[in-house]
Amino acid sequence: MNKKITIVIVTYNARQYLPECLSSVYHQNYPKNLVKIVVIDNDSSDNTIEYLKSNYPEIKVIANRHNAGFAKANNQGWFLAEKNGSDCLALLNQDTIVEPNWLLRMSKILEHDEKVAIVQPKLLLYPEKDLINSFGNSIHFLGFAFCNKYREKNNQSITTPFELPYASGAACLIRMSALEKIGLFNSDLFMYHEDVDLGWRARLAGYKVMLDPLAVVWHKYNYSKAKYKFYYMDRNRFIVMFANYRLATVIVFLPVLVVMELGIFLFSIKNGWFKEKIKGYGWLWANMKKVVERKLNSSEIRKVSDRKILSQFVGAIKFQELDNPILKFVVNPITQAYFWVASKIIFW
Repeated sequence: MNKKITIVIVTYNARQYLPECLSSVYHQNYPKNLVKIVVIDNDSSDNTIEYLKSNYPEIKVIANRHNAGFAKANNQGWFLAEKNGSDCLALLNQDTIVEPNWLLRMSKILEHDEKVAIVQPKLLLYPEKDLINSFGNSIHFLGFAFCNKYREKNNQSITTPFELPYASGAACLIRMSALEKIGLFNSDLFMYHEDVDLGWRARLAGYKVMLDPLAVVWHKYNYSKAKYKFYYMDRNRFIVMFANYRLATVIVFLPVLVVMELGIFLFSIKNGWFKEKIKGYGWLWANMKKVVERKLNSSEIRKVSDRKILSQFVGAIKFQELDNPILKFVVNPITQAYFWVASKIIFW
């Protein structure tokens, strides 16, 4: 039995992307009477709202008066999905193009296994359609997260769904009942790592996160090194780690975490985002109560040990856009060795 689905597209100055994105969504093979499309706009200034109202009056549009961030906007979408009586919430970036069977394939995985909370399609780059954007995602034990097989040739021989530590928020399908148990996105994250946190919490609660290689979405992805991105990614990995690890696990990782922080601190000075690094520390200090509350919430839903969670984590950062000799020949060997030893110690 097909599930009722609400597709949420968070937009910010999305006018250039919407024609191809929405055209592909309207030409998918999922039963149209079971799909609602919702757009949450974060105060666009490029006529996004006007374009939607003129060309897609049937789409429900929420126009925020300020940029509420990716996490909070998707939470707004969840409330509309709940109002629609949806079984599932599909998240889709504004700069994507979907293959006709993407939603149908992912929904079947949720239908056949009640323990699956989130399903991700294979994300390919666009217009380089034969290169991978994300074939699943990795979480480094120190909180870094990155796409697997980024810019590698698309391998179509892999057809069997497999488990992930987390699913990309660029495109995924989420079981509504699972969200009710694990909670919505952490709106304090604003952008980046909100999907890491959600997948981590889903696994803590005993759910599975899957990728279907035969469900395909193309993503007009462009890796950015903007200062604001460093701020959110660096700050948010601490929020997510502290909220979801047991305290004992943090203590085990603390020595290598301190050394890594020193390296990142020097890196931030060299690359001009030192102020953003300090700003992140300031936010964590000022909002420690929120982080503790998140940790208590994670403890309440926990059914899985950190040992099991860590079985899907990695000790090395392998992402093409960040590759350099120091990372490859110094940092990764050290963190891999430390992670191997720590994983033998951690039994809780």
